[in-house]
Amino acid sequence: MVKQVRAARTRQSLIRAAAEVFAADGYALASLPAISRRAGVSAGALHFHFANKEALATEVESAATDSVEKLAERCRDVAGTSLQSLMRMMSGLLLAVADDPVIRAGFKLSGDPSRKSDAAILAWWHDCVRDLVLQAQRAGELADDVSPDEATTAIVAATVGIEVIAAMDDGWPPAERLAQFWSFILPRLAAFPESALMAMAEETQPQGSIQ
Repeated sequence: MVKQVRAARTRQSLIRAAAEVFAADGYALASLPAISRRAGVSAGALHFHFANKEALATEVESAATDSVEKLAERCRDVAGTSLQSLMRMMSGLLLAVADDPVIRAGFKLSGDPSRKSDAAILAWWHDCVRDLVLQAQRAGELADDVSPDEATTAIVAATVGIEVIAAMDDGWPPAERLAQFWSFILPRLAAFPESALMAMAEETQPQGSIQ
């Protein structure tokens, strides 16, 4: 039992260390020696748990996908309309990207051209956004002339774009960036009066990590 607990801890340490290295250096430049050093384990211990770098990257992306799916469910549970769910989910996701190296690495790995990956987490986020946009349309929350496909593309692109800006700028304030985005897109997207839009934007401002 003690050995099993120790092995599980070592595996989790390796996943987190790999996420930190992948998030900082990207897949191509990340090395297994760097990951094992960051985790504080031997190269042999690393290879006991993971056959190669791709196996580690796949595990990191899987862990990230699991985390953001749970985050999405929590956001759906507390929000009212579909658009509110979407806004709260995007706020929570951007905070998680900033705070959690596993989620940050998951998104970075998913879009990394040096990997032969099916971009699972990006595909999941696209489908999640599209589902909420379609729900909003059915509920009459979207403006009549808004295309669900175009709205989905804009929101997904903005999410990834804001994450990239965050990585480039240590002084990036997520609340301000997100507020700017919604101030531009909400009047075009939603079939609500301006006062309601302002209230929605204020209610979904990032205030801290969503646990």
